[in-house]
Amino acid sequence: MTESWIGGPTADRYRRFVHEVERTSPSYAALCSWIAESPASLAFLDALPEPKRQPNLFLAALRKVAGVPGSRAALEDTLASQGPAIAAVMRRRATQTNEPGRCAVLLPLLAALAEPGRPLALLEVGASAGLCLLPDRYAYAYGDHRMPGPPGAPEMTCTVTGPAPLPAGVPSIAWRAGLDLNPLSAADPDDRDWLKMLVWPEEATRAARLDAALDLAAAAPPRVVTGRLETDLADLAATAPPDARLVIYHTAVLAYLPPEGRAQFVETVQALDAAWIACEAPSVLPEIAAKAPAPPDWPHFLLSLDGVPRAWASPHGQRLAWFA
Repeated sequence: MTESWIGGPTADRYRRFVHEVERTSPSYAALCSWIAESPASLAFLDALPEPKRQPNLFLAALRKVAGVPGSRAALEDTLASQGPAIAAVMRRRATQTNEPGRCAVLLPLLAALAEPGRPLALLEVGASAGLCLLPDRYAYAYGDHRMPGPPGAPEMTCTVTGPAPLPAGVPSIAWRAGLDLNPLSAADPDDRDWLKMLVWPEEATRAARLDAALDLAAAAPPRVVTGRLETDLADLAATAPPDARLVIYHTAVLAYLPPEGRAQFVETVQALDAAWIACEAPSVLPEIAAKAPAPPDWPHFLLSLDGVPRAWASPHGQRLAWFA
């Protein structure tokens, strides 16, 4: 689950993606079913470079250009009439979902890493517009365990099972920076619109939360620099203040790298004097996943700290199943 766009025939990717979205986006589930059975749709996708055939990317570009078709026939008509415009968006853009709700599953580990008198330095790889670099600007609700944020802060809600170390408050953050191949700007209307297209149509609450987080980031933008996580991580990490505890983290990022790129990144991050939080599909870091208990039956990522699995987390931060 949650790595549905990776590898294999295009039709199979879209069939697998149906199971990822069917609980939260019936329109996308239907659309992916039609795509998988439509020779015209598959021909359109297979004419694109392999990394550009991902369901999330295609669905967002289709929606941006033409909306969500209501039938297989409407889908095929749309591709016949507006295919070049959709393909142009797919070639120019990438799947850069910047989901602030993921901070809810990261926060227990971030707070546990904080030490009295020693703030955190946050470095996120694959940071997009940097919304997950702002965990101290949000409010949180873990069932009855609530953490109010600054006035007007959007609330990140998360259902928790297991002995998660829910914090009393957010940790002190002295420095924050992100690394991304193509940083997005929360103040740029086109970038904002693209990030909204990456939220599935039925998820109105999630879309409103994204809007609020983008407003916060636009008012006080976090630093996100252009670079490759395989080669530029160490240089950025070296700029963190030495008296802060450096935490390097990422969510749903490594799946976009080939296996050799993932191995290079892991080697780099483990050589640094930093804590390492990963929240990825279990197949992406199989050595860590092999140490985890059986996964849940809902779409899930594996949350780990320094290579040790700690919890299963839903891809957008809605659920946390702690087992450590």
